[in-house]
Amino acid sequence: MNDLRVVVFDTDGVLLATADRHAAAWKETFDGCLHEWQPAQAGARPRPFDAVHDYRALVDGRARLDGVRAFLAARHIDLPPGTPGDPPGCATVHAVAARKEAVFSATLRTEGVRAFEDVRPVLQELREKAIRCAAVSASRHARSLLKSAGLIGYFDALVDGQDAATLALPGKPDPALFLEAAGRLGAAPAHTAVVEDALAGVEAGRRGRFRLVVGLNREGEPHMRDALRAHGAQLVLPDLGGLPAALEGDRP
Repeated sequence: MNDLRVVVFDTDGVLLATADRHAAAWKETFDGCLHEWQPAQAGARPRPFDAVHDYRALVDGRARLDGVRAFLAARHIDLPPGTPGDPPGCATVHAVAARKEAVFSATLRTEGVRAFEDVRPVLQELREKAIRCAAVSASRHARSLLKSAGLIGYFDALVDGQDAATLALPGKPDPALFLEAAGRLGAAPAHTAVVEDALAGVEAGRRGRFRLVVGLNREGEPHMRDALRAHGAQLVLPDLGGLPAALEGDRP
């Protein structure tokens, strides 16, 4: 084994099959507000949120507030910031973020969460190779979701949205979450790999100068593969199965 000592995994879309639920929650949130923000004029309808392209480009991997701001900026919509106590709604940035949180939480209560099938075997193999693992997420749900999926015991550190708020860590594409996770395991970026499926996440890995930045393209889309590379992934894999070999310096 080379001197890679730690792997930091993103959670949604890498470990847990929750990315589609986040996308659906964002769509319900934004589409429900669009007519209030952009009233139809001359029969024109506001363009709805695209749960694939808008999701990946604007909100995937970002903290909720950052995702709201990115979408509003892309649509040239100006809202007051509001305050963290704002109830779910459409009138402020905080209200929209709270609306998304409420929609996503309701989905989790009814549908639960599952881990991808390749996750446990790979985490077990890394444990056997004495590679320590950390999980990172912008979501405050990450710890409870990893517990419910039976994965929490595989990780030596977890940095989630609650930690980010407490420590005032900026969200991706800033590398702060990844650096915090690696630091908790005593590893410098030069000895750490990052595994991400979001464009903002691989960009964070690049900015943090991590030893290896792996982009995960579970859908196998050529456009997404190219985008992950363009944003900083040194290697793009279709699933986690090839990760242990990649950490050895080989290619699957």
